[in-house]
Amino acid sequence: MGPCINMTDPTLTDGLEDLFEGYQRFRSEVWPERRKLFETLAREGQRPRALVIACSDSRVDPGMVFNAAPGEMFIVRNVANLVPPYRPDGDYHGTSAALEFAVCVLEVPRIIVLGHAMCGGVQALLRGFPPGARDFVEPWMTGIAAEARGRALACTPAEAGSVEAQCELETVKLSLRNLMTFPWVASRVEAGTLRLYGGSFDIRSGVLSRLVDGQYVPVT
Repeated sequence: MGPCINMTDPTLTDGLEDLFEGYQRFRSEVWPERRKLFETLAREGQRPRALVIACSDSRVDPGMVFNAAPGEMFIVRNVANLVPPYRPDGDYHGTSAALEFAVCVLEVPRIIVLGHAMCGGVQALLRGFPPGARDFVEPWMTGIAAEARGRALACTPAEAGSVEAQCELETVKLSLRNLMTFPWVASRVEAGTLRLYGGSFDIRSGVLSRLVDGQYVPVT
């Protein structure tokens, strides 16, 4: 059995003071107000209103964007908010596993794919991957998002605004198409018990746009 970690050791907490102070504020200010909610969630379990598939980018917090309370959203985050195609083999599929749990076990009624502006994964897909992101990031992006890259590069400048911005939007559309390759997603969509949505959050302006009939429209 390995040694226990002593969190009081200053060498282990160095640089985390702000996070621990945030936790103390949570305990003193937020927890008393939300205690009953957490007790209910612990007692009755979770029944999230939606599965949100978002990017791991630290600047994009789905809970903050949607002003959601604990228990309202089941959130999956990965590089560039990608959904891989259905491929039940012996490999490790974190996003697909979370999707299966949300749809087949929790029976969420909605799935939201949330993209965002200034996505680092999309930038690397278009401009090239740095040496430190080639073991997993490069095959993840090129293996799933090559179609989105091709569609963005094929757009005229007037259509795209910028290739990078267009590719960010195309990754959302691609993920929505890939969702429909999962048979238990497609069957629920066809039955009307599950609905799919796409959106994009601009971290520069704070504006959320929703995908409607193939076009992104700001949410008002």
